[in-house]
Amino acid sequence: MASCTVVYTTTTQSLNKNCSFSSKSHLGFHHQKHLVFYKRSSSKRGSPCVITCGAAAGDQTLVIGLAADSGCGKSTFMRRLTSVFGGRAEPPKGGNPDSNTLISDTTTVICLDDYHSLDRTGRKEKGVTALDPRANDFDLMYEQVKAIKDGIAVQKPIYNHVTGLLDPPELIKPPKILVIEGLHPMFDSRVRELLDFSIYLDISNEVKFAWKIQRDMAERGHSLESIKASIEARKPDFDAFIDPQKQYADAVIEVLPTQLIADDNEGKVLRVRLIQKEGVKHFSPVYLFDEGSTISWVPCGRKLTCSYPGIKFSYGPETYYGHEVSVVEMDGQFDRLDELIYIESHLSNLSSKFYGEVTQQMLKHSDFPGSNNGTGLFQTIIGLKIRDLYEQIVASRVEAPVGAAKA
Repeated sequence: MASCTVVYTTTTQSLNKNCSFSSKSHLGFHHQKHLVFYKRSSSKRGSPCVITCGAAAGDQTLVIGLAADSGCGKSTFMRRLTSVFGGRAEPPKGGNPDSNTLISDTTTVICLDDYHSLDRTGRKEKGVTALDPRANDFDLMYEQVKAIKDGIAVQKPIYNHVTGLLDPPELIKPPKILVIEGLHPMFDSRVRELLDFSIYLDISNEVKFAWKIQRDMAERGHSLESIKASIEARKPDFDAFIDPQKQYADAVIEVLPTQLIADDNEGKVLRVRLIQKEGVKHFSPVYLFDEGSTISWVPCGRKLTCSYPGIKFSYGPETYYGHEVSVVEMDGQFDRLDELIYIESHLSNLSSKFYGEVTQQMLKHSDFPGSNNGTGLFQTIIGLKIRDLYEQIVASRVEAPVGAAKA
């Protein structure tokens, strides 16, 4: 991690030759391993100044972007990903109890809701939703994600989902892996360029509607009419600002109604597609049986217990938003997770450390939503792929200086 020295007086600021910053007024604190800056402000929270600081290539934080609409499984995905790396993700100790941040030994997950520039009242007054870019501070988002990637700690704002207000900021130190999850990780081109890998969780309107009805009618007592109105109110902004981001994703997990049951509208049995972009550095798409072929496979029988309506897998090359992709699809659900090893043995390029690791991870989190269908399976696989990507990038950074020294 970069180490910088700051000397602050009322008239001058000086940095070592590797560091620079710009802001009209600063209050700075020097730490041996990180820099923290606040911009003096009369608003509810001060915004950190722009910071640039040299960091050794091997120290750079890997940045993963995860985009999805609200209620589409981002939190579950984060728990699966953290588990792959080991350790448990928890809120910052001793900090704001309403913090949205999760920290483990390897990963830090920050919620991009924290970059709302308008609180709940402000959005209502201006007539915008949280999905609207006008309600979000993309300049600050870019500056802080870049700083963290370069090995610099930042004071990140907190959006309080309980009160709907913007709380005082919290210190975020550069982790090995930073995950930025929320509505807009790929919306701003500057932030998008900082991502080492990106994922989009694409829940179809039919499934999203079924899920929301099940939750809001059963658990919250909402009427069907109010649920429909809520979905329709969000749809224009979702279509305009959130959905288009999937064209930039390196991997998309698409959740659709099953094709195994005619006219199914309950959303309990799902068809899930893992769409993997070809040509992404350090990422080799998962395939079924024979790479590059078109495969349709019904595995139910003696080796896999399947109740109605059964399970069907498929695999093949496709084109997605002009990109060549490989797609693995699962329609249906597992009756017994311990039998998943049979499916795992027919998938290649899983980036697992040992035979059966996918099955082990699925059994470990059998109580997570989606563990009996393709959502849990493909989230787990992507978690393993991200671990592999991280290890490859770290290895390449270590090898680069050695090669340069020999030259």
